[in-house]
Amino acid sequence: MAKQKVQHYSGIGGQAVLEGIMMKNGSMVAVGVRKPDRQIEVEIDEHHAVLENTVWTKLPFVRGFFVFLDSLILGIRSLNFSSSFYDEDDITSRSRKEEEKRKNKDKAVMAVTTVLSLVIAVFLFMILPYLLTSLLEGFLRNKSVLSLIEGLIRIAIFILYLVGISMMKDIRRLFQYHGAEHKCINCIERGKPLTVHYVMDSRRFHKRCGTSFLFLVMLVSVVLFFFIRVNSPFLRILFRILLIPVISGISYEIIRLAGRSSSTFVSILSAPGLWLQRITTREPDASMCEVAIAAVEAVFDWRAYLVREFGYDERELQEMDRG
Repeated sequence: MAKQKVQHYSGIGGQAVLEGIMMKNGSMVAVGVRKPDRQIEVEIDEHHAVLENTVWTKLPFVRGFFVFLDSLILGIRSLNFSSSFYDEDDITSRSRKEEEKRKNKDKAVMAVTTVLSLVIAVFLFMILPYLLTSLLEGFLRNKSVLSLIEGLIRIAIFILYLVGISMMKDIRRLFQYHGAEHKCINCIERGKPLTVHYVMDSRRFHKRCGTSFLFLVMLVSVVLFFFIRVNSPFLRILFRILLIPVISGISYEIIRLAGRSSSTFVSILSAPGLWLQRITTREPDASMCEVAIAAVEAVFDWRAYLVREFGYDERELQEMDRG
């Protein structure tokens, strides 16, 4: 029986959606949803990233921005699919033509939502902290102190935003599915069979989480804006926008390293993001873990993974499953 306890990188990632989970493994994507009739529906599709197989998506410190953009697009698409089961209209009553119109409308809505989400995020987390800090320039002349205050305001806005949305009933349920997603990934990466028992027993925090990535974006921006300074207020705002690809690129490399390393330095670097996951994840129930398992199994052969990475054989897996 395998005795290794070190977490192994699996390459699988995901996201919580409305009453479900999206799981991605390479180019394969599965969205599992608990429908109103309590049955689990799983859609499997192939997803090709933005500028896939180009030099931009392979360059370290550059690829991160495109990965972030692609994650946003895929996330909104998955949310649209999951929400379609909870539309007020009866889906079965729609004609094929009406369904095609709805899909085209969804694509347009997804494009607008993606752009709008980016604009709001840039204003809320990049421009607003600068504008608030600029009000203190008449009282504080030290540029270094002002840069640190701006960074603290940015982090505070981010945390308050997470706390605020976590109070919403629907978001709390979404965060439970987020916890189920993490538990599934931790379960297989810790060498356990993907069953409800072992998934429920796994941790709901994961170093590769999007929450950790976004918090790293906040920290990296503090460092960059501390050293990169200009006098013109217009250029300050412009630089905060233009440096977003650089900030996300650096943050991506750090979170990528965190997913593959268990060193003390990486653990310290990951600690704030893991702490924030206490806000963005909740303990799921067994039915939510069932949905997450269905999504994982649609795109990932976890049995072959455990045999390859942890040295199990089929008999051992069957014994653990029964246990």
